[in-house]
Amino acid sequence: MTLDKLSQNQIFSPWALCVAPMIDVTDRHCRFFHRLLAPRARLYTEMITTGALMHGDQARHLDFDVAEHPVALQLGGSDPAALAASAKLGERWGYDEINLNCGCPSDRVQKGAFGACLMRDPQLVADCVKAMQDAVDVPVTVKHRLGLDGTTTYAFVQDFVGSLYDVGCRVFVVHARHAILAGLSPKENRDVPPLQYDQVAQLKRDFPDAVVVLNGGLTAVQDCAQAWETFDGVMLGRAAWHDPAVLVRLSKHLQHRPDDVDEAQLIEALVQYAGSQMRQGVPLRVLVRPLLGLWQGRAGARRWRRALSDAASLHLSDATLIRQAWQSLGSVKHERAVGVD
Repeated sequence: MTLDKLSQNQIFSPWALCVAPMIDVTDRHCRFFHRLLAPRARLYTEMITTGALMHGDQARHLDFDVAEHPVALQLGGSDPAALAASAKLGERWGYDEINLNCGCPSDRVQKGAFGACLMRDPQLVADCVKAMQDAVDVPVTVKHRLGLDGTTTYAFVQDFVGSLYDVGCRVFVVHARHAILAGLSPKENRDVPPLQYDQVAQLKRDFPDAVVVLNGGLTAVQDCAQAWETFDGVMLGRAAWHDPAVLVRLSKHLQHRPDDVDEAQLIEALVQYAGSQMRQGVPLRVLVRPLLGLWQGRAGARRWRRALSDAASLHLSDATLIRQAWQSLGSVKHERAVGVD
């Protein structure tokens, strides 16, 4: 899809470009980095369970930088009252959206009977969504799969979405695969079940006034451009982790930014942020982890990753390591900007 074919709804949709919630990946430091690359992308937290919020360190789980807006809190749980209370906390902390996880296939969610397991009980999910909607004024959304284990027909996901639509849910982030909890690992569930974009497209036709965001298998601008022809938005997961610069390219395509990201300015922003976080006790290794894939496919990318992974250098706890690693790329840095294909 070319720029002139992008509708105003696509360009200005709050969900046009989203970065998926990923456990042990999309922490606040990763989200701050992604915001520097994509000024209007919708960023999602890692899944945070209701138990962690009700009984754990709320500030550790919920604090974020104001620069991250718009940012959504993704919750994991199956008790309507606990989800409503957690949603209230999220709204109080300033999140722009509360998202219910109905798609994660990890062992953790299976033991707790939430995540993808929730798709077995659409009425419970509807009760959870309604409880959260009654508790907060920000949008309550759902991220889900097409089905679970043996439930492979379109009628299943149509009924699932219909149950949530009936209680007022209007935003559905659909991972275009089924979850197979019996026999596949969480990693395999990201790749092995076949993508079925046609079923997600049918959802959009059946619920035309709902916002339907496509997730799964999207790795490049061309993939997303094709998706925008049918859907209200796209959500990237591992692609944004392994090749963060794709967020710049997508933002330019959506006219969310006029140009590429100046490398020197980006590096200095990262150095300043890392320095401020380290003064609050955050280890440098945690802060640089989201940056490792930044120069994916470019000369010097291996040197960059090696420099930011060196245990001795990280032990020195000096944020200027980021600048030094960038300088190790050599003269190529003067010829390129982040986001150039």
